[in-house]
Amino acid sequence: MKALPNEEIIYFGDTARTPYGSKAVSTIRAFSHEITDFLIENDVKMIVVACNTISSTCLEDLRSRYPDLPVLGIISPAAREAAKTCDGDNHVGIIGTRATILSDAYRKKMLSLNNAMNIYQEACPALVPLIEEGIIENEIMDLTIRYYLDTFIANNRIDTLILGCTHYPLIRKNIERLYSGLRIIDPSEEVLVSILETLAKNDLYADHNIGEHTFYASDLSENFRKMIDRIFLETEYKIAIKCMNLDKRHAVFSRITKLT
Repeated sequence: MKALPNEEIIYFGDTARTPYGSKAVSTIRAFSHEITDFLIENDVKMIVVACNTISSTCLEDLRSRYPDLPVLGIISPAAREAAKTCDGDNHVGIIGTRATILSDAYRKKMLSLNNAMNIYQEACPALVPLIEEGIIENEIMDLTIRYYLDTFIANNRIDTLILGCTHYPLIRKNIERLYSGLRIIDPSEEVLVSILETLAKNDLYADHNIGEHTFYASDLSENFRKMIDRIFLETEYKIAIKCMNLDKRHAVFSRITKLT
C-alpha cells in the first residue's frame, strides 16, 4: 500500500480453513482455485499468492489454470535475495509450515541460483495457530520459538533465516530478540520487487488514486479483526458485514475500507 498508493488491493484471508500447512496438497489446490476464482470475479489484474504453502505446492498449477493473468508467488523473490547475498560461508535456515518444508521449494530454487549455499530447513507447525490467536508478545510464543529454533540454529550454525510463512513477520521482533545477530529475510518484503516489475512489464500501473482497499475473510472472527488492527496499527478503517457464497457454503465476509 505504501509502495503503490494508486493501486486498489483486494485481499482474501481463508480464516475459516486455516492453517493450510497441515492439509493435503489436493485440498490446498482446491482451496486455491476457489479463492482465485473469487478474486477474478472481482476483476483483479494480478494475483499475488501471499502464502508460502500455496506458492510451494500450487503456483504452477494456478499459472496453467489462469494463463491470461499474472500470478506471482512469494518463494522465488526471497530465494533470489538469499542466493544473491549469501555464499558458501553462510548457513541459511528456512522455517515454514510442514507443507512448505516438505515441498523443498525454497531449497531447490536457491540451489538453482547458487549451488554453493548451505541450506537447512525446519517445520514449525505450532507457530501459525498461536499467531492467529494473537499470542505474540507473550512467554508462550517465546518458548515455542525456542522449542523449534534453539537446536536448529545452534547445530546448523544458522546466520541467515528465511521467514517461510507469511505469518512469521508478526513474530520477527521475537526472533531477533531471542537470536541477536541473525539476519532475517522476509519474503513478503522481497515479493514487492516482483510486483513492481510485473506491473511495469505488462503496463498495468493504475494512473490515478482509487483510495479503497477491500479485505475479505471466510470467517469474520475476533482473531481476524485483531490481526487487521495489529497490521494497520493506528490507521483508521471501517467494517461492513457482507454475506457471500463460496464453495456452496454460506460464509460471512468482512469488507474493510480505509477511511479518507
